[in-house]
Amino acid sequence: MDLDAARGKISEVDRRLVELLNERARLSLSVGAAKRQSLKEQGATGEPEVYVPAQEKRVFEKVRGLNQGPLSGESVCAIYREIMSASISLQSDVSVGYLGPPGTFSHQASMKRFGDSLAYVPYPKIEDVIAAAAKEEVTYGLVPIENSTFGAVVQTLDAFVDQPRVRIRAEVYLPVTQSLLSRYQLSAIRKVYSHPQAFGQSRQWLDQNLPNASRIEVSSTAKAAELAAAETYTAAVSSEVCAAMYHLDVVAKDITSAKDNTTRFFVLGQSSDLPTGDDKSLLMFTVDHRLPGALCSALDVFAKYKINQTAINSRPSRQRQWHYMFFVEIIGHEQDENVARALEDIKSYCLDLVVLGSYPRQSY
Repeated sequence: MDLDAARGKISEVDRRLVELLNERARLSLSVGAAKRQSLKEQGATGEPEVYVPAQEKRVFEKVRGLNQGPLSGESVCAIYREIMSASISLQSDVSVGYLGPPGTFSHQASMKRFGDSLAYVPYPKIEDVIAAAAKEEVTYGLVPIENSTFGAVVQTLDAFVDQPRVRIRAEVYLPVTQSLLSRYQLSAIRKVYSHPQAFGQSRQWLDQNLPNASRIEVSSTAKAAELAAAETYTAAVSSEVCAAMYHLDVVAKDITSAKDNTTRFFVLGQSSDLPTGDDKSLLMFTVDHRLPGALCSALDVFAKYKINQTAINSRPSRQRQWHYMFFVEIIGHEQDENVARALEDIKSYCLDLVVLGSYPRQSY
């Protein structure tokens, strides 16, 4: 096939694609109308959920299975991400809160999950994002929960204690590569800004290459880049995305200690999704520390019902000194029979039990 003929066929395929995309968009609007009608018949108020993680997961699995190449499965899913983003924006005005300013890994994870067609709202602190989602100032919030190298994000756990009404709808994994950004050569740098998590992920490189530079913690890696762009003899541990946004040079690439460095995020809203058969749940509770073995007894309930625990963290409860709030992530949905029975039994050992949400288990 010659060049003109190939281009002609591409034009015809483009015409059919546009027709099919708009047909799909009209069907998406019909889905939204059907959801509203169903809510009306149930006597419920408010808008229906437009972001349904279980349905999204099914769509991605389906298109991967249908794909015969030459496009990769990842490429097809990236295209469908934007198609679904545009469809969501047609159904409702959707806003997503994230830890700002623009360019943070939270911003990148939000875009990865929701695509380019929604409104994104930056907040200066993680607790502000969670509060905004709880108060419905935004439709959804996205916050980091843990990093594979540096562990739990304690600011998020602490904010859950203050805002227990928010619900987890989904999890997102984002590969994270930290770089050193500056307007100066390495030998001239006297001060480095970054988020505590980013410093933890790059500590080994910084110890070896900038042992005498002061390290100053700020609210985000993008804020660090913003400050490095404004100050003399200063650098930031941040992403290469921020280098372009804040007109900084990449002094050193990939300074993270672990090359498979990944951060997990939670999507927050007013409700969790229905069970998919492959879910996780996050619980928050305290125990009576005066009772010997109270925590052990609570955790034994999960073994009784054959429920696996994937993570356990603790934070000061702020109710009184040396009293802790425990965060336990389990395999299963709160509506699963064995999980529901376990949650009922565990109340005998726990105080202030809260299910922060159940969400589809996401592959990396």
